[in-house]
Amino acid sequence: MSTLNETPGANRLHIGVFGRTNSGKSSFINAFTGQQVSIVADVAGTTTDPVAKPMEIQPLGACVIIDTAGFDDSSALGKSRVEKTKQAAEKSDIGVILFSDEDMTKELEWYQLFQKKNTPVLPVISKSDSRSKEDIQALSAAIQEKTGVLPLVVSSATGEGMDMVREQLARRIPESFDARTITGGLVGESDTVLLVMPQDIQAPKGRLILPQVQTIRELLDKKCLVMSVTTDKMTEGLAALAKPPKLIITDSQVFGYVYEQKPKESMLTSFSVLFAAYKGDLPYYIEGARAIDSLNENSRVLIAECCTHAPLAEDIGRVKLPRMLRKRFGEGLQVDMKSGTDFPQDLSGYDLIIQCGACMFNRKYVLSRIDRAKAQHIPMTNYGVTIAHLTGILDKITFV
Repeated sequence: MSTLNETPGANRLHIGVFGRTNSGKSSFINAFTGQQVSIVADVAGTTTDPVAKPMEIQPLGACVIIDTAGFDDSSALGKSRVEKTKQAAEKSDIGVILFSDEDMTKELEWYQLFQKKNTPVLPVISKSDSRSKEDIQALSAAIQEKTGVLPLVVSSATGEGMDMVREQLARRIPESFDARTITGGLVGESDTVLLVMPQDIQAPKGRLILPQVQTIRELLDKKCLVMSVTTDKMTEGLAALAKPPKLIITDSQVFGYVYEQKPKESMLTSFSVLFAAYKGDLPYYIEGARAIDSLNENSRVLIAECCTHAPLAEDIGRVKLPRMLRKRFGEGLQVDMKSGTDFPQDLSGYDLIIQCGACMFNRKYVLSRIDRAKAQHIPMTNYGVTIAHLTGILDKITFV
């Protein structure tokens, strides 16, 4: 169980390990991490669904190691397992591909898949302890010829090559991985920030929702002066300040009210809008918001939520957003709801996609959804941008 002292899973470096059935992926992960993370067996298909394990590995830092089913799984559930493996690839910031046979057709297909997505990938020859020196040299030369990269040679049984794997993975960490922040350059040391956070059904009693927690922590790290209030205490909070806050961050659901109450000199944004930039492609979301005005009663909208919680009475994605859209465009407007990783491959039937803030997913996976929407020419936006547009204040809020 994670605690508030741990790095949230969505903010960790995601390293996916891929290969054929029984190529030694689980053994590799156990040797690489020094822990019994994955089940190891000689039976093909032991790993069925991807297994994600948060770890602290030096010199990589906070990671999520993903063990996957073999991409050549031909069992009765093979097709479903390969789809899950593809989803794991979309989440991976770095891919590790284990080469275990002279036939490298599948491995090279996946290597090219990562290359097309600009995902760093590390080729590895596994089970070196059971291969002859000549076989290793021949396989290594063949891989280098096809990929242009000299593979690493490892043995999960002896630990050979694991230090080099860690070193090479550290070199492949995307330059932008640690450079992004939630609030960007909006505020700095000693700036006053007012957080307006309605404690409604979205926030279980005794807890804050994850975007609020992460934003507060970042603001404290920046040494900002932070005041947090519920919506009904906003005016009292403002009155208690010696001067207007530089920035007000609110829940998107009360955008309209907060905009009417805020001082003119204070910038305004929302947690969802901040996460739209932090986890996704904010300019694309803003462009996608223009498509909202083209909707009509016969339109079809996909609302994509990353969480998989049980439906709530006034859930923003399942209830509030559909209500706002139907009030504007008519009760016949069709709204489909997808949660977790259940995101359609074929988006052609939709006129608009509305993505949540995606605090539970890493940016790599969110961008894979955006790429899919772009490729199929379907406009896409997010919760906060949509509410700001429907409220008529999209041009009044501040973006990172």
